[in-house]
Amino acid sequence: MSKEEILNKLSDSVTNCKINDAKDAAQAALDIGMDPIEAINEGLVKGMSIVGDNYAAHKVYLPQVLVSARCMYTGLDILLPAIPKAELADSKKCAACVVEGDVHDIGKNIVKTMLTASGFIVSDYGKDIAPEEIAKKVEEDGIDCLCLSTLMTPTMDNMKKTIDILKENGTRDSMKVTIGGPPTSPAFAQEIGADHRDINAQDCSKWVKGAI
Repeated sequence: MSKEEILNKLSDSVTNCKINDAKDAAQAALDIGMDPIEAINEGLVKGMSIVGDNYAAHKVYLPQVLVSARCMYTGLDILLPAIPKAELADSKKCAACVVEGDVHDIGKNIVKTMLTASGFIVSDYGKDIAPEEIAKKVEEDGIDCLCLSTLMTPTMDNMKKTIDILKENGTRDSMKVTIGGPPTSPAFAQEIGADHRDINAQDCSKWVKGAI
């Protein structure tokens, strides 16, 4: 395949939810000596951006977004290790997690996908994560933006507790913090000391790009 054909196959594999095509095209990109960053940005990310736009326009629905994301990560698993570490040194780092007491992570997974498609290095800390553990991880990883999520009202306090710990250990000022989930609001974000409240994953990605 030519370079153009490989890039198109990478993009199409994501928009058409074809995992094997993503794997084959990613390997083909490396086989012909293509820059892995170009393959990611002009192939996988291009496809995920189309899916994100279609999702925002209600042309596709959550199940397709999740499968498309899986296709993108299949390609990334092959391409990312081929990027020289020096080229990743200046990439901004984000972390996404669901706070302690909540195991609903679909929103968090979409945020992770949108941020990755926007060029960020994203750490997924998982779901039901204690504030102390979140604070420890972001300090160890040198995170530039922390994205906290919850679907349930009773666990909102753990967002505040997380930010309070970040303030206590001196790492809050070195990063941005954004929150999301149905029970949250801009007023709540301001109340607990977060920088932003996300309307949805696309809004989160757009805000983070402007903020960091």
